[in-house]
Amino acid sequence: PKYTRFFQNTTCFPSSVTFTPDIEQAMSTELVPGDVIAVPANGMVMPCDAVLFQGNCVVNESMLTGESVPVTKTSLPSTGEEAARCYNMEEHKRHTLFCGTRVIQTRYYAGELVKAVVVRTGFSTEKGQLVRSILYPKPTDFKLYRDAYLFLLCLVGVAGIGFIYTIVLSIISKVPAKTIIIESLDIVTITVPPALPAAMTAGVVYAQRRLKRAGVFCISPQRINMCGQLNLVCFDKTGTLTEDGLDLWGVQRAEDSRFCPPESEVVEERMVSTTFVACMATCHSLTKIEGELSGDPLDLKMFAATGWILEEPTEDETALHNPLMPTVVRPPKSPKAEANQNQSCEIGIVRQFPFSSALQRMSVVVRRLGEKQMEAFLKGAPEVVASLCKPLTVPQNFSDSLESYTRQGFRVIALAHRQLESKLSWHKVQNLSRDLIETNMTFLGLIIMQNKIKVETAGALRELQRANIRLLMVTGDNMLTAISVARDCGMIHADERVIIADAVPPKDSRPASITWRYANNATRTIKDHQTAEINVDEEAYHFAVSGRAFAVITEHFPKLLQKLSLRATVFARMAPDQKTQLVEVLQGMDYTVGMCGDGANDCGALKRAHGGISLSELEASVASPFTSSTSNISCVPTLIREGRAALITSFCVFKFMALYSIIQYISVILLYWIFSNLGDFQFLFIDLVIILIIAFTMSLNSAWKELVWRRPPSSLISAPLLFSVLTQITTCLAFQVLVFFLVQKQSWYETWTPQSDACNRSSISHSLNGTAPVDPKNIRNYENTSLFYISSFQYLAVAITFSKGRPFRQPSYKNWPFVCSCVGLYAFLLFIMLYPIPAIDRFLQIVCVPHDWRVTLVVIVAANVVVSFLLEILILDIILWRLVFRDNKGPESCSADTPQEANDRWGASVLSRVFCRRKKSPRGLFRRLTLELQEDTDWPPKPSTITYAAVPPSRVSDLL
Repeated sequence: PKYTRFFQNTTCFPSSVTFTPDIEQAMSTELVPGDVIAVPANGMVMPCDAVLFQGNCVVNESMLTGESVPVTKTSLPSTGEEAARCYNMEEHKRHTLFCGTRVIQTRYYAGELVKAVVVRTGFSTEKGQLVRSILYPKPTDFKLYRDAYLFLLCLVGVAGIGFIYTIVLSIISKVPAKTIIIESLDIVTITVPPALPAAMTAGVVYAQRRLKRAGVFCISPQRINMCGQLNLVCFDKTGTLTEDGLDLWGVQRAEDSRFCPPESEVVEERMVSTTFVACMATCHSLTKIEGELSGDPLDLKMFAATGWILEEPTEDETALHNPLMPTVVRPPKSPKAEANQNQSCEIGIVRQFPFSSALQRMSVVVRRLGEKQMEAFLKGAPEVVASLCKPLTVPQNFSDSLESYTRQGFRVIALAHRQLESKLSWHKVQNLSRDLIETNMTFLGLIIMQNKIKVETAGALRELQRANIRLLMVTGDNMLTAISVARDCGMIHADERVIIADAVPPKDSRPASITWRYANNATRTIKDHQTAEINVDEEAYHFAVSGRAFAVITEHFPKLLQKLSLRATVFARMAPDQKTQLVEVLQGMDYTVGMCGDGANDCGALKRAHGGISLSELEASVASPFTSSTSNISCVPTLIREGRAALITSFCVFKFMALYSIIQYISVILLYWIFSNLGDFQFLFIDLVIILIIAFTMSLNSAWKELVWRRPPSSLISAPLLFSVLTQITTCLAFQVLVFFLVQKQSWYETWTPQSDACNRSSISHSLNGTAPVDPKNIRNYENTSLFYISSFQYLAVAITFSKGRPFRQPSYKNWPFVCSCVGLYAFLLFIMLYPIPAIDRFLQIVCVPHDWRVTLVVIVAANVVVSFLLEILILDIILWRLVFRDNKGPESCSADTPQEANDRWGASVLSRVFCRRKKSPRGLFRRLTLELQEDTDWPPKPSTITYAAVPPSRVSDLL
């Protein structure tokens, strides 16, 4: 798109330069820092970061902040203290138009343009940095994919052994070189299955389809498996855990240095003319866009509660009258006092000082209709407003009342008022610094807003906690409000302490320090059954950290950061980049981290987390691997359930495909001993009819209906999985070797020739003497037929054995395609084995064997199936998981309550020694750190203690 650009290029702000510029249309790619651009009246999408120095703009910054509420941007002051300071992006944010944000409306006067100076372009802009973090995130590693390569290398090693075995055997038997090359390479392709990636992808694809039906859309399917391992989830607060909007709970006015009782309504006739209501009606940044009021939700709720009406001057009015014609607010017309009271309450907003996050307040200068003297109204954080008021006007119980509201989760705003000097004219007010206005105020009272928790929040969080998943709140909101919401939604229980870490950076000769402040009573007690008082569990504590403290701790207390993050539950006042940084810290502690948010300010963290889920379909969904169509966190347990199901499916399919390769490898190795092989159509039948159908239907098991405390394994190179695979390989090897040698011991056995007929021994002498075709590859023989039958049943046996259901997937009997496939294949194989059909025998290149040998094969198949099930279900899933492979739950008492527990403990001790798992340190840095802190008597820090940062030697020498 083209933008209006001035020819002049200057490094200083044009407010101090006088020129008559020429204007040209320029492409956005041609803009450079220092260019002056004109913002059109109908708005535009900003192509760069620019500083507004003439006129005002109403901007939608949802792309950056996640808030879809328009904000008002004012021009950079040309006089006063603020104008004398150097431009700073953070400090002058309210004067800056950011790249990617949409200018909805401009405020200008007849004959004048709204102008801005370009300060940053491309990847240097706020949007550019966000896009760069999305395009080039730090790689997210997952152990399953690393181990898959190691497992394939093991299969390559097995193939190498077979490769050497084939060459040596063929050379000894003087086999032609061409045949040696073909057969030795054939063994490699058998051992490393080419269909493995497709088979493992099937489970993920099916999970993605189920998520789509549940309203969760995925743009990175590989992350589904990662979600199955999530053990920590970070949540944004506003719009994620709580509703987007705020409701006015009530107001508490202050009169004569005392608080009046709380009031729920401010539209009553007795309150219309009060200064408190006038402040509510004027101290905001609302504007009308296409006839509708728009602005911050808090301002909208506050203004709507007054019932007043806002009127803005039109462009024609500003052209005909003074260009500083104000916005006017007035109460609704009342039949009782239409002539007197309502007209005197009409107020014009002369000047607005926008809300500043650094100052935590905003103010306006107003004038009532018919009055010559102007007034100032102030709104902001209660502590800040109280500090700017006359001490005598602030109620003595101000702090107690404020803490009471914030503990209940209310958002509290304080109001103040000041009567300005009569000598101040309209034009003088436009040049005054806000510091001169916002002082010596009169405290008016408090506005109490309620941010309701979403109905689904508490239930979803309880489900995650039952699944042993740690929960964190990462928000940009106030600390006490965040702690209160964390208590209300169940992240922090009523009997658990909250320790606030207040960190301050070094200043002058003082090093950086952390003050540990307890947010509630840490000596709360409970009574046991003997009515004796005991202290609450010392482990029941949580840390709460602000964004400012997080930055100080990261820089000056790096060794303390992980210890703090281990038990921190609330992170308040966090900037977007700090959210991403926190996710990286948690990942560095070996957590598998999920992130749930709804704003573009969460984009970096959503992209960096192992599993990021956006509750918004706006900009955040671009960076997030998952996007939910429902705007509540009930999608998080659903995602984790599907992730666990997909992860278990990946393990099942991987084990099945590995066993398929090894079973076929064993068959071919045994047949190579007699210079035979499986036939082409036998390979085709196994690969297409058995393996392909089974691999894709065994992945159809849907997720289990609830989350359990156990998590699925994350590694292929783990004791349970290796035990499972090796025992099944040993079983298959044993039964194939048994069949291979047992068939040679049969009385009817002979080296097969085209004239052989073991099914009818009397017909041998009457066979076609040499007229039958000779098989040069020696495919048709008794060993081949027997191994083909037994191996075909082994594929089905290991598939059913590995296809597990609870606790992560629905039982296999509910997977009807898989059940039907297994039953159909079992029936078909049994039928052709017990009742041979000549056409099928010729197609599969199998030979006729006596009926009693067929029955013997059925018995061997049954024994194979029983052994496979006993090893996998009884030995692995019940005994070894219960006594050896389960996670340690900490030290246990030496005495057992029951004989069963004594037996379990004795068995666990013996088996642990057998499997070399005695005193094995826990995997994961966060688990090891937990054990260390349990032995640290100085942790957590005591109330009101201060921790100082170590002073570097260079700093010590400077101080000396």
